[in-house]
Amino acid sequence: IGQYVKKIQELLQEQWLCLEHGYPELASAIKQPASKLSSIQNQLVNSLNSLLSAYSTHRPADEENLNTHCQQLETSPTTSLKSIMKKKGCGFHAGGNGTKKNLQFVGVNGGYETTSSEDTSCEESPSDGDGESETERRADDLEPKQEKAGGESKDSSSGTSSQERCEDDPQEPSAVAAPGTQHEADRCKPSEDFLAGCQLLSEHLSEIRTTGDKHLRHVLNAVCQEWFQVSSQESSSPEVVAMYLQVLEAIQPQLLAMVVNLADRNGNTALHYSVSHSNFPVAKLLLDTGVCHLDLQNRAGYTAVMLTPLATAETGEDMEVVMKLLKEGDVNLQAAQGGQTALMLGVSHERDDMVRALLSCQADVNLQDEEGTTALMVACRQGNADIVRLLLAQPGCQVTLTDKGGNSALSLAHGDIAALLQAHTEQSPSL
Repeated sequence: IGQYVKKIQELLQEQWLCLEHGYPELASAIKQPASKLSSIQNQLVNSLNSLLSAYSTHRPADEENLNTHCQQLETSPTTSLKSIMKKKGCGFHAGGNGTKKNLQFVGVNGGYETTSSEDTSCEESPSDGDGESETERRADDLEPKQEKAGGESKDSSSGTSSQERCEDDPQEPSAVAAPGTQHEADRCKPSEDFLAGCQLLSEHLSEIRTTGDKHLRHVLNAVCQEWFQVSSQESSSPEVVAMYLQVLEAIQPQLLAMVVNLADRNGNTALHYSVSHSNFPVAKLLLDTGVCHLDLQNRAGYTAVMLTPLATAETGEDMEVVMKLLKEGDVNLQAAQGGQTALMLGVSHERDDMVRALLSCQADVNLQDEEGTTALMVACRQGNADIVRLLLAQPGCQVTLTDKGGNSALSLAHGDIAALLQAHTEQSPSL
């Protein structure tokens, strides 16, 4: 049995190494602790550990070697939040409606995490006019992968830090049950520590950004962790989130605004998470508070609005939330790293529905990223005639723009798409 356990662990480790070297995008996506694949990986490791424990009573000499393999497997999928960046070659399909989830996640010390990992920290989202946060100043923590997807983070402003970092080692979050029985409903209520912490924070809101009080900072960390555990999981329950929002508003409206916009160490808020998880019922609750900072950018420069094209809206209600996000946020913001827009992301992932939604909300078809690429160039490069038609139908769509390599949409297009562009150019010679 021990030989089989060892062999399985070696194969699992080899699988991670192959993914990381041959398919970095797929590996990055799989490493998300909140993802199903990551959950399966963890279950496999835990099962092997259990089997090893049982076997060790018969073959203690093998235990050290097998434990070494387990540790390697456990540390292979890194566990800090990543930010969505450019899609590159390798295809990864997931979700419904044929949604392409071929994402390039750029490492900020690791993978897409639940906010309970040891690296978790919280920061208040800066209000208008606030300067550079500690998160921005730690841009040198970014992994080299980011240079491939748009360069290193750049400081764009100056000011005081607004980040509040967790001081205690957080524990793994327990699943929050949806209210059904009275017992389950009671479990969904905020903990006594959360309520007491919120009450204390409400009395010191003006000090939180600058306080050196260790107790106050510890309380903020505890509140932050429980909030993210409840609001930012893939399985987060809207009923539970609604209960927390009601409690926060009852304590103090300003406290509600602060907690809703709390960001983890990578600048991601509950809204970032709910959109990236396609958890639109929770996203709607957050939006309905009226206090969300929709244009708040995470460390890679992406807002929740910019992540919308990568989500899967499966129902009419989901699409209503998408439209609310796009209408209330700035659809033309560009990522700090790479300069991508929401429209470019939607086009690169061939999300016709999201492209239509973005265009209906005045997304600018002519914006260029740091390489000079436009959404039209992306569609031409991918050979997606349907999206090319959608973009060409927008007034002012410029076919002759060139990127830094001197390429235009016309030079990148082939076959029917080239004919479409040529016809458009002839009809609109001034463009």
